[in-house]
Amino acid sequence: MSVALAPAARAATPIDPDRLEDLTRRLAQTAEAYDRSAEFPRANFDILAQEGLIGLTVAPEHGGGGAGLTEALRVLGAVAKGEPSTALILFMTYAHHAQPDRGRAWPAHIYGRLARQAAAGGGLIGGLRVEPELGTPVRGGLPKTIARRTADGWSISGTKIYSTGSTGLDWFSVWARTDEETPRVGNFLVAADSPGITILPAWDHLGMRATVSHEVAFEDTPVPADHAVDVRAPADWAPKLGDNVQGAWNALAISTIYDGVARAARDWLAAWLNDRVPSNLGASLATLPRTQEKFGEIEALLQVNATLIGDAAARADAGQSLSAVQTNLIKFVATGNAIRAVEIGLELTGNPGVSRKNPLERHYRDVLCSRIHSPQNDTILVAAGRAGLGVFA
Repeated sequence: MSVALAPAARAATPIDPDRLEDLTRRLAQTAEAYDRSAEFPRANFDILAQEGLIGLTVAPEHGGGGAGLTEALRVLGAVAKGEPSTALILFMTYAHHAQPDRGRAWPAHIYGRLARQAAAGGGLIGGLRVEPELGTPVRGGLPKTIARRTADGWSISGTKIYSTGSTGLDWFSVWARTDEETPRVGNFLVAADSPGITILPAWDHLGMRATVSHEVAFEDTPVPADHAVDVRAPADWAPKLGDNVQGAWNALAISTIYDGVARAARDWLAAWLNDRVPSNLGASLATLPRTQEKFGEIEALLQVNATLIGDAAARADAGQSLSAVQTNLIKFVATGNAIRAVEIGLELTGNPGVSRKNPLERHYRDVLCSRIHSPQNDTILVAAGRAGLGVFA
């Protein structure tokens, strides 16, 4: 069953490829340092602001670039190839402004404020949804985080985990339920400098370390009444026929980011193989047929990714139909291909590939993190299996 995506994207002037290559180079210069420090990559966002790229998907009427999915993915891919944690944080702001319901359902003055901030190089926003008890809401259930009515609006209390971008965001979009007799659930917009917020340094993971995906605790955090920007009955959050915009952005952006990691690994590997001249060979490792065969496998994996992601993005921008199952299967295939591409590099390099002095080790740790993003592989494959078998119970 297919679902319609958003109307055709607004026209945007494509960014020059040389400019994107330069952006990748600049971000790559400090990627190792951010991996070791696990700090929010503030300098990278200063660069993105200077380049006018933070508001890329904001509509022109708010001063943004008006870019669709294809152009946004080009930028995310270039950023990810340089420093992928930056790309993951940037993606959240891109996706936020790419959702047409923001301008329609949110209070106009609030959405306009966020849009103008992003167009000016700020206004970074992230969705805080995952909880210690609930896990990800993708798998169902009501959040434990509660929004209580006050004389001035709302008071938020609860804890969120895996809060990507935590220490560097300007806004949190907090998934919470109301304390009403019949609870509603939805997004409460919270300024990051609001009182009653504590960020606990819980993120110490294998890779993507500069995402600073820490634990964020809210204790009676005040929220103005009109900042309950999208709160509905739980049943109203069920996916609706004809609405796969957010799913497509998530699946294709995650695919693009980790494909970017694999492409950075591929480029480093190509240089290393050409430079490596064993004394018993008298020529570089790149001249060996076995090396060429395995490198050709990497090229095949990445070519499949480019074709799948590019075609799906173009269809989305054209307003053509694409099912949630299809977009999620692209994520499954593309992230799997990215992991395998980097693994082949490790097979070809041996010990040097897992030395911390070489970036391939970091790329491998980063690309493995593709498996943790929702929807995860079991959810994707069960949905695809049910659809293929015609089982919808």
